[in-house]
Amino acid sequence: MTALDAIDQHILLELQLDGRLTNQELADRVGLSPSPCLRRVRALEQAGVITGYRAVVAPETVGLAITAFVRLTLSSHASEVVDAVERELRDVPEITEAYLLAGDADYLVKVVVASFPAYEAFLRDRLRGIPSLASIETTFAFGTTKDVSPLAIS
Repeated sequence: MTALDAIDQHILLELQLDGRLTNQELADRVGLSPSPCLRRVRALEQAGVITGYRAVVAPETVGLAITAFVRLTLSSHASEVVDAVERELRDVPEITEAYLLAGDADYLVKVVVASFPAYEAFLRDRLRGIPSLASIETTFAFGTTKDVSPLAIS
């Protein structure tokens, strides 16, 4: 792990809150001049602490009204099976997040689609085609209580 001082932590918080800040705005918020601020941001990027910048799109505004959390259990845990499953999960555009789990299920995936019929088609055409799945359990989200928020870094 990279050792982070209070200024690095403040930089990370500000960028998590608004990744579009200019270097000048960021420097002002964290109490640095622009050059040292930029050096720190670049060092955090090079160290792999900051892995990217992206726009967060509200799914319903682009016709994606259904969010499902799906627990997947494998029938085999052979390396080649796990590798094939993980390749498949990464290649499915409707799967926006995928996590390897400890516990009863092997994976938890977040699926975002336009409608319940679209989810049914996704389940039939894409998810069931993934090799060695023993079970698929779906929970639908009816709302968001807490959206993506900054990591509590300290």
